[in-house]
Formats: sequence, C-alpha cells, structure tokens
Amino acid sequence: MGSPSLSAAGRLPFRDPALPIDKRVDDLLGRLTLDERIALLHQYAPAVERLGVASFRTGTEALHGVSWLGEATVFPQAVGLGATWDEELVHEVAEAVSVELRAFHYHRPTANGVGTNSLQTWAPVVNLLRDPRWGRNEEGYSEDPVHTARLGTAYCRGLSGDHPAYLRAAPVLKHFLAYNNEDDRCVTSSGLRPRVLQEYDLAAFRPIVASGAATGAMAAYNLVNGRPCHVSPLLETELRTWARPTGHELFVVSDEYAPSNLVEMEHYFEDHAASHAAALKSGIDSFTQHREDSSITVGRLREALERGLIDEADIDRAARRHLHIRFRLGEFDPELDPYAGIGPEVVDCAEHRALALRAATESVVLLKNDGLLPLQAKRAPRVAVIGPLADTLYEDWYSGTLPYQVGIASGLRAALGESGGEVVTVDGADRIALRSRTSGERLGGTAYDVFEWGDGVLTLRDAESGRYLSRKDDDSLAAERDVIKTWFINETFLLEPDPAGDADTVLLCNVFTGRYAVVDAADGRVTVTAETPQAAERWQRELLRDGTAEARAAAEAADAAIVVLGNHPLINGRETEDRSGIALPATQEALLRAVVEARPQTALVVMSSYPYALDWADEHLPAVVWTSHGGQETGGALAAVLLGEADPSGRLPQTWYRGDDDLPHPLDYDVIKAGWTYQYHHGAPLYAFGHGLSYTDFAYSDLRLSTQAVPQDGALDVTVTLSNTGARPGSEVVQLYARALDARYEAPRLRLADFRKVRLAPGESREVTFRLPAARFAHWDVATGAFTVDPGAYEILVARSAEHVVLRAPLTVTGTPPAPRVVVGRHTQAADFDDYTDVTLVDATRAAGDAVTPADPALPATLLYRSVDLSGAARFEAKAAREGAGAGEARLEVRAGDRLLAQIAVPVTGSRYTWTTVTADAAAHDGGVHDLRLTLHGDFRLASFGFGAPENGAA
Repeated sequence: MGSPSLSAAGRLPFRDPALPIDKRVDDLLGRLTLDERIALLHQYAPAVERLGVASFRTGTEALHGVSWLGEATVFPQAVGLGATWDEELVHEVAEAVSVELRAFHYHRPTANGVGTNSLQTWAPVVNLLRDPRWGRNEEGYSEDPVHTARLGTAYCRGLSGDHPAYLRAAPVLKHFLAYNNEDDRCVTSSGLRPRVLQEYDLAAFRPIVASGAATGAMAAYNLVNGRPCHVSPLLETELRTWARPTGHELFVVSDEYAPSNLVEMEHYFEDHAASHAAALKSGIDSFTQHREDSSITVGRLREALERGLIDEADIDRAARRHLHIRFRLGEFDPELDPYAGIGPEVVDCAEHRALALRAATESVVLLKNDGLLPLQAKRAPRVAVIGPLADTLYEDWYSGTLPYQVGIASGLRAALGESGGEVVTVDGADRIALRSRTSGERLGGTAYDVFEWGDGVLTLRDAESGRYLSRKDDDSLAAERDVIKTWFINETFLLEPDPAGDADTVLLCNVFTGRYAVVDAADGRVTVTAETPQAAERWQRELLRDGTAEARAAAEAADAAIVVLGNHPLINGRETEDRSGIALPATQEALLRAVVEARPQTALVVMSSYPYALDWADEHLPAVVWTSHGGQETGGALAAVLLGEADPSGRLPQTWYRGDDDLPHPLDYDVIKAGWTYQYHHGAPLYAFGHGLSYTDFAYSDLRLSTQAVPQDGALDVTVTLSNTGARPGSEVVQLYARALDARYEAPRLRLADFRKVRLAPGESREVTFRLPAARFAHWDVATGAFTVDPGAYEILVARSAEHVVLRAPLTVTGTPPAPRVVVGRHTQAADFDDYTDVTLVDATRAAGDAVTPADPALPATLLYRSVDLSGAARFEAKAAREGAGAGEARLEVRAGDRLLAQIAVPVTGSRYTWTTVTADAAAHDGGVHDLRLTLHGDFRLASFGFGAPENGAA
C-alpha cells in the first residue's frame, strides 16, 4: 500500500462525513498496518502521519470537574452530587465539566507534553456505596442502584452533549464490577451470588449502558468470584449485550497497570502474553499501563499473536471500537464539530462559578435541627466557627486545582458582615514544639499546629509558614508542602508514647514508611530512618497553645458556635486505603464536646467524603449538618443554608450507621445475607438513606394507584399530593418505595422504585405522578436464571426517607405462580442457590463459570435450594474438582428436607480446573417438592449437579 500525501489522505473515504460512521471506521482500519492497529490498543496511541491521523490518549479524569490539568471549576464530590437527588442539576454540572474539558483539549498543554488532553472522560463512578468505610466512598453517588443509575445517566448525558452525531466528551463508567474495598484491592475477590450480582451490582450499570448514555467502561482492579474483572465474561455477556441495541458498542479500558497485575499480583496467568491475550478476548480494548511507553504492551500483544493466543480479528475488534469513539468525538470532521469553537474563557467562568455554588448548596443535608438553624443575625450577632475545617477546603485525588476557595468561616463572614455580624475563627488545634532529647533543639526550629484525621494519624503544620511537615526522598524532614495531594502521602505522622514510660516524651513515626525520626548526634540532622521504637529519638512535647481551651473561650464569647469537623480526603480513607471504622477522630470528638459544654447553642457541620457515627452529637446538639467536600464554593453554600437564605434540600445518598452497629466484614459483598444498605439492614440507623430536613414543612396526602391489581408485565400510575404547609419556599424529594409481602425469597425490607425532587412555594400543592412498571418489583429467580415478578401482595410506600414512610397502599400482582425448581434431567449450577452457610464463590474455569467451595475446608458448607421437584429423581450426579488430597475426606452429602438421599466421595482431580462427574444412586424417597440441601465436607469445588435415571445422567 502506498503512502498518500496528507492532501490525498484528506480525500479518502474515512474523511467523508457523508458516509456512515461504520464505513468510515472500516475504511481507516483497512488502511492501517498490523503494527499500527496493535498500537491503538495502548492508552497512548501514536499518530499515523501518512494518513493524517493524530495521536490519541484514552482517559481524562472528570469526576466532579476536570482533574489534574490545572485550575478548573471544582464541583462537589460525587457523593455530594448524589445528595442533591437532582438529575437536572447533575446534568448541568457534567455539561460544564465537559465544556471545560473541551477548552483544555483545544487550548491547554498536556501535563506530560504528549498529544492533547483526552476527550474520553473516565467518569462517572457508579460503584455502589455498600460499605461506608470504603476509601473511595466520595467517588460514588449512592448505596442504591436506582438512584445511582439515574444520576449516572444524567452525568453521562451532560458530558456527551445532545448532538445527534458528535460527542462533546465520551463518558466511561467506573469500575466494572463490585469494587468497594481498597485494602489489597488488586488481589481480593468480591463474592457475588447471582441475586446480588443481578439485583445490586449490575443494576447500577445496566440502565446507564442500555440508555446509550455511556460510551465506555473501565474494568475494576479486583476479582469477582475468584476471577479478575479484566478477564470477566460479564464484559461481553452483560455490558456489551445491553449496549448493542443502542447502535454503539462500548469501548472498554483497563485500569492503570491492571493488565500486568494479572501476572504479577494475582498470579492468574503465567506470563504477560497469555494474560493480555485473555484480557483482549474478554473485551478489554485499551491497555492502561507503563504510562507513555507503549512498547511493552505492544510487544506482549505481538507475542500473543505470534503464539496463536489471539488473531488479527481480536486486534481489529478492539481497534475498531477505539476508532469509533474518535469519529464520534469529531476528530476527523473538525469543520463540522459543533464544539470546536469552545474557548479557554469557559474555564472557571462566572456561569460555572454560579453553578458550583448552586450544586454545593443543594448538596447540603440538614440531619438534625431543634430550632437553632437557621441562624439569625439579630439573635446571634457573634458566631464562632471552630474546628480543623472551619475555614479550610481540601482537594481530593480526583479534584481539579481549586481556582479559589470560600471556606465556611469566610462564607459566613461575608454574609453576616452586611448585617453587622461578627465571625471568629478558631481551628481548635494544639500548637506544639518537639524538642530533641539528644540535641536540645526544636524539630525544624519551629512550632507546629497538630491536626488528627483518625486512628491517631496527624499532620503537623508549620505555625509560621502554614506548610506541612513532610518526609523527603532522602528521609529528611522539612515543612515545604502547601497542599497535600500526592499519590504517596509523606505528610502524616504518629506521636507515639515513649516505650520507656517517660510521660513527657514521644516518638515521631512517619506513617508512610513506618519508620521513626532520629537525630544525628554529630550534626543534629533529623531523618526518619529508625526501624524500631528503641532506636528512635525521644522528643519532649511542649504545648505552646491549647487548642481546645482556645475553642472553649471563643465559644463562650459567642452567641452561637459552628463546629466544622470531618476528613482530609487524602488521609485515612482514600484510594488504596479503607477506613478502619466510622468514628470521628478522637481529638475532633473531644473538641466538639468541649465546645458544646461551653456553648450549648452549637451546630455541628460535618464536611466529609463518607458517613460518620455521630451518636453523641445527635443526642446532645441542637443541629447537625453534613456536606461533602463541596468544591470552591463550599463556604458560600454552607453560609446560605446556615443563615436560611437557602433551604437545605439535600438528602442522604447512603445510610449513616450508629457507632455500636456491628458492620459486616468489608469483603462480605453479599448485601442480602450480610445486611448491607437500607434494603437489608435490620437495625435502626442513626440517619437513614434519603433522610434530610427542611426549614419548611411538607405534607403528603391522597395517595392513589391507577389500579389495585396489575399483571406481571403491566404498569400502573402512582399519584400523591405534596403540599408546602410552611411559611417559606423549600424542596422535597418525594421517594417512592416498594416491597413484596410474604415473598418466597429473602426480599428487601423496601426498595427505591422512583424519586423526584420538587420545589414548592409556601402554601403550594402539587400532584406528583410516577409511572411504575411491574418490572420494578422483579427479583432474580435463581431457579430460572431470569428476572421474575412473582404474583402476590405488594406494598407501595411514599416516604421522606427509607425509615420515614408517610403513606402506603396495597397492590396485588396477578399472574402465574412460580413452579417448583426442576433438577431432574437438567444441569443446575451450584451457585444458583437460595441460601448458604460458609461457602465461597470461585471460578469454574479461567474463562467462564462460577463454582462453590467451603470457606473453611475444616468446616462443612451448606447450599440450600428451595422448592425442588424431586419426582423421578433416581440418580444424583455432580461436577466436582479437587486439587490435591490435602487433609481428611472430601465428600458431598445430599438431603431432601431431613432425609439423606446420597453421599459421594470426591476424588482428587489434580487441579481446581480439572472437573470430574461423581455419581450415586439416590436413596428411596417419596418424590414431590422439597427443600434440597447439599453439604460440602472437605476441600473441593462444586460446579453443578442434577438428578436423573440411572442410565440418564444430568450434570
């Protein structure tokens, strides 16, 4: 093939906008060499100059603003956007983000000087907030799949724009699938039985993809049922199946370095060529690793091709998806691109600042109010704003650089200044000096303000410069960093008691390295190099300012106090690090109690990325407010809410548990059995999902169903009247829930079916109508492997939160009742159980299928299959694998009710993926419908089972 000039290339069919996009993609793909096509599969795809094709990089972070590219409008964290329950607002935020991204694409250089800033956005995150201890809690919208899918769809549509042919940006959903823990995230497996998979984790992704709003997805670091997400068959059998009816395929990208993890951390494959081949065939289109160096990925894929592990069709399939996105982004039609005229002036423009303020305001949640709020300048002209976040805003890892920041004290000061009010700000931090026992000198020659962020983890801020003490690469210490925002955090320390028992001295330990500060006796140089407490320097802790005493004094002198507590988004709960619990940092809790003792008229404002256990505050304070890290306008938003200029319209997007609540293990992903989220948690939460108060009063009345009985495939209208009975305008989130009564399965306590945010003037009433398909009542029927709406009794609930139901109405679903489960003459997957004890879900093969195995081989594990028809069941067969002889027996026990039907010894097969069929005649029984119980004794895997006649096996 020749090398046409650029002018000739401009006349090639792929440059013709009149042709269908698929024909243009095929034309360009056909002109690329094999090496050029393989190169498209790396994050940094090089230019093809002979065809006039530019370089392309997948991925720009844009979760709540354009990230990592410099100053850009910073909106509330995703969990804060989730608290707005406002799809239109979320759409507007995403639109602003993508407009700024276009400006960065056209007018700002990339951070590394390679290519242009990508218009493929790695956002939104739609992982569900199952566990509030998740280090990345701030990145998700909600613990509920309906809520998350609705806001995720809105964000995607805002990013992509509404042009019929061209995308403003190409949204990529993160992270597929069941990713909700940071500790050891690259090697942990999320156990998802089919009901949890279908009803919970997939349910957040499915509507977004099926709507066509998303253009791509990112695979998660973790494993699911023992198989890494980057080689999950669900990429093809679920994600892409949902997308195809939209006319566009998803472009699936890897998470950074995850393809290499398949070998290096997960040991799932023996070499990188095999792992890359498996990922490509599973549906990964773009490999994100080794930064700009594409040679390693290209080399591995080339080796896989030469070994016959993949063929050119596999390369072309991924390359085609890559090119398809670029055509939709307008790269090859610059003269027709409707977004090409966006200029740099849109970044942090006045319109986006106003939107940031509105978003931050609507995300504020009033958790408790006994009349203290809203503050009135006449009654409280002097306000003390106290705490480590009193007037400080922090960026999280996926924030852009704040162009400016309005802290809470600053926002209140600006608002109260107009009426002659006064705001006093006190951070409540102790100011200390650390004096070396060896040299007699102060550490750094200065004093430090000490802030705790949980579990005793501290930052030490230089009292003079305001910079944070940090461990440098040579292990020396210096206060040089104004903002803590690096991948490795070197600015956190522990002040540990002297193991010798000297109450006046402490040891200084760097959290990142785990090593202790020492002082060179010769030159006095301080380094963090001691491996043990015994070798560490002893430091005399000198208290120069009592932060709590100062806070008490400020509170006593004020008419009201606002205590602002919370987290630093880069410390003690962040990407790569989960929280150990949900308690407030001990020194923050102590500060709050001291202030409340001095000034009972105290409101607590929690500014955080996740929920806290606020039991004491809820019992003793008149007002409690929550906001996420709300971006550059946080202070203006909080001032508007605290002073009553804006009604608090946020509602919680996740459950806030009590301090004594025994939360499940972080790796227990079975929301049903573990009791996660409002759907299955049986204890009374501190603050429920959907909770949030207003300054006005709302009344609900006249709940009407368009029908009292609906067929399984039908729908009904649910109408309720909402009235603002208060004296001021306000917003209410009308929440519609449903629940099955007397279900044959373990049904949710209730489940969100729909919601709508409604703004009403004083005295105004409005009818709110929801169209409710019966499909919203569906559950995943493990017996049939499909969603099923059981006929029977249901209840429709209108609520202000998951724990505050205001109206309810009965509903009957009509139709054919479910038949007993068929196990005779067919395969039943072992993972399709109704209930279980002490079982772990694992991979049946590296490519596909799930199996079960005892969580502890020393203990029996039980599988329960309800309502099984055993008519004609004469012979039992099961598909099992046993890697080694191990210790003790391995056998499978089969019971119908209490009656033993069969016991089968499981032989050694030599590998966990080497399967054999074991059989036994079933003991005499009366047939009929029974609960079937399989008990696994010993270390083996079970994939499937079935019954049949002696000569007619089933498994």
